Amino acid sequence: MVNLKYMFSIIFVIFFTSCARYSLESRLDYAQELANKNHFILENIQTKNFYLRTYRKLNNNKQALRIYVEGDGFAWVTRTTLSSDPTPIKPIALELASSDKYENLAYIARPCQYVKNLDKKCSSEYWSNKRFSKEVISSINEAIDVLKAKQKNKNIELIGFSGGGAIVTLVAAKRKDVVKITTIAGNLNHKLLNEYHNVSQMKGSLNPIDIASKISYIPQLHLVGGDDKIMPPLIAKSFKKASKNQKNIKIKIIPNVTHTKGWKLKYLDE
Repeated sequence: MVNLKYMFSIIFVIFFTSCARYSLESRLDYAQELANKNHFILENIQTKNFYLRTYRKLNNNKQALRIYVEGDGFAWVTRTTLSSDPTPIKPIALELASSDKYENLAYIARPCQYVKNLDKKCSSEYWSNKRFSKEVISSINEAIDVLKAKQKNKNIELIGFSGGGAIVTLVAAKRKDVVKITTIAGNLNHKLLNEYHNVSQMKGSLNPIDIASKISYIPQLHLVGGDDKIMPPLIAKSFKKASKNQKNIKIKIIPNVTHTKGWKLKYLDE
């Protein structure tokens, strides 16, 4: 069986062709440029397990709070070497959030993204085998509570890209206030995905498919790139099949879109 490192190094090669150009400073600057574009306020939220980077724009507390959760980020440097810092080079969730004109928005980065030097609990296992661990899900859930409390919103919408798609489904299973879930190239069944790519399993992570039925009362939209070689349609389809109330689960395949290229805000509208 191919080692897990090999799979995600392949993903990295597909994502980026010249990583030497992307310093941590440039990644931080790019994120701030995107945040400024939509007049976001930066806040690093301390949770029990992690220090999380968030951005927010809260202008209408009558709306549900729409929260974007980032993908796995810059996890691998080479085919065999983990990155020392998972801060994304191409933060697709933040790119989409920066273009969203909705009035009540927030963005949550994954553990150790943007803030690794500030968080003593950061370990590479949290952007590899434990990326969907219980402590990661609890941390994101805590950050949502903090953001929600700022305007006392009653409901939230969750949007997650790639690994962020796994995060938002797992978080939804812990809450009663989620009115909609949208995943973009979401990793909704990492066991099946790793079998598909013939790589080792992430034994330290929860698997979204295990809670598919529990959250099937929530309206869901799962977007899949028609040219995505990393996250094939069978992943979203397996999640829907495992859901108790399948009429709430919609899968939309977007032509000419890969895992990281071609995603536009308009695709999120049903």
